[in-house]
Amino acid sequence: MKIFDTHSHYADYAFDEDREQVLAELPDKGIELVMLAASDMRDSLANSELAAKYDYVYASAGIHPESVDDTPTDYLDRLREIIASNPKVRAVGEIGLDYHYDDYDREKQIRFFREQLELAAELDMPVIVHSRNATEDTIEILKEYRPRGVVHCFSGSAETAKEVIKLGMYIGFTGVLTFKNAKKALKALAEVPIDRLLMETDCPYMAPEPFRGRRSDSSMIAYTAAKAAEVKGIPVEELIDITCRNGMKMYGIE
Repeated sequence: MKIFDTHSHYADYAFDEDREQVLAELPDKGIELVMLAASDMRDSLANSELAAKYDYVYASAGIHPESVDDTPTDYLDRLREIIASNPKVRAVGEIGLDYHYDDYDREKQIRFFREQLELAAELDMPVIVHSRNATEDTIEILKEYRPRGVVHCFSGSAETAKEVIKLGMYIGFTGVLTFKNAKKALKALAEVPIDRLLMETDCPYMAPEPFRGRRSDSSMIAYTAAKAAEVKGIPVEELIDITCRNGMKMYGIE
């Protein structure tokens, strides 16, 4: 089996005390590939540095919707520099929309989302899309730009999953699949063709059962994969192998 954690945040402060140890031990736990998702400019730089240090680690660079207010005006030029400086930076992300809190500046989020989708098109790169409580606007904008990439940590309905698949994108699922209240996510998973499915942890967040509430890491992806394999009616080894190949194809990893 080749396990690919297609979305992680090892630059997160939650790993400050043991980041190097956790990353160094992942291959011994069966993790062959890791994609680092960025939340802001600091993450984007740190991701590139980590990817340069570990053979099995790849990176993305981008501004999360929750970070738009703290982002410099020349951020697009800075992202271009980070991406150009390291061939292991393989995606623009994570980007998107988050309307969870009423005081979020939705118009600014939409502008940043559009600008980064344009950057990805300019650089011919896939995107990692975050969408929370913003399904209608997210789908509308994705239909307009039609990027390559993934809607990660999918929390939408089965109907929304079908719309994403129609756009030719991938859908990533986290440990949420293992939660007792995961009926919506499981119904969405059932609609995702196996060749459009990705496995991810979103660590240090979204730890699956029986680790819910703890800091997650890539080794926990096996629990999410087991639940996904149950839904798909295939052996977990087969699901892990297929989703690894899907991730490698999307990110252009040979």
